[in-house]
Amino acid sequence: MRVAIVGLGLMGGSLGLALRQHVSNHVVGFDLDGAEASVALERGCVDAVASSLAEACGAADLVVVATPVSAITGVIEAVLAAAPAATITDIGSTKGHVVAAVSGAGRSRFVGGHPICGSEAHGAMHARAELFQGATWFLTPSVESDAARLTQLHGMVSSVGARPVVIDAAAHDSIVALTSHFPHVLANVLATQVAATDVNGHSPLHSVGGSFRDMTRVAGANPAIWIDIFLDNRDAILSAVEDAQAQLGTVADALRSGDEAFLATWIATAAAARSEALAQAHRTAPADLHELLASVPDRPGALSSIAQALSAAGINIEEFSLSHISPERGGEVRIIVAGEDNATRAVELLLADGCMATHAPIIDGAGGEQ
Repeated sequence: MRVAIVGLGLMGGSLGLALRQHVSNHVVGFDLDGAEASVALERGCVDAVASSLAEACGAADLVVVATPVSAITGVIEAVLAAAPAATITDIGSTKGHVVAAVSGAGRSRFVGGHPICGSEAHGAMHARAELFQGATWFLTPSVESDAARLTQLHGMVSSVGARPVVIDAAAHDSIVALTSHFPHVLANVLATQVAATDVNGHSPLHSVGGSFRDMTRVAGANPAIWIDIFLDNRDAILSAVEDAQAQLGTVADALRSGDEAFLATWIATAAAARSEALAQAHRTAPADLHELLASVPDRPGALSSIAQALSAAGINIEEFSLSHISPERGGEVRIIVAGEDNATRAVELLLADGCMATHAPIIDGAGGEQ
């Protein structure tokens, strides 16, 4: 299949790498940023780089638009004209405006798309072929989309290891508003609230713990990308913000009145939701997942020593994250493993390696730092 990728950043570059693992695909790329295009070619994300959009798309069977959200609709119209026979899709994180903006003549050849994966890193330098493995990839056809072209895209998505899910564009935007866009709003709110607060001359930012770092990991993400996303999906994000305002009001009322019963139910409901999310992310039942917390010295090789010790013992690491505390105290590593026996053995290995370590079942509120 002859594929053209327009936009050779992290996502476009990664898709090119994944597609080129199949020898039947020939991938041509185009990017307005010549330096980015050169990096993509050097890293093997594409077979060739075109000097123009028309050159990239003219002979393509499939064109994937991987530009920033604000540019997608204009690029799709240009691609429809440049590639009169090709199937066209995009990988933008909002879909309603994109699908609605496609001209009537081109709607049969266009199917919106959005892979649920990515990274805080950006650019072809960070592209990796395995980025889409196991990821949900939403496909949002309109009623005019040709069924054979949807089937073609379904096959392409599956070929790079992702799981295609066909969904209405409006439903897609509501889902990602809640699960992706709104969390960015919350992270930014928390980071700016803490930064703007002074407590008797003390800045809270100078004494944050792991909970704050976990909650604000995505705060301040690339403004050029996220301003476009916030504004393009504003209605669904506003709905999520307003619902959260109402829920926060309910929590505030419970705190004022000392309503222990409400707070207990509220926390239990949150725990159940987290457990359900974990069930989707792991092959192991959430009840069997254990979280290890271990101290890590601030020195080269400390993390590899932990990983090697667990690997040698046949203990698989389900998740791994590191929070740095200070140069003197080092950091704290959070590791999730499956099975209480594995968790117990892991703690013993870490203690023997000089790391203070503990473990607890993850769905019993482990990691809930005060």
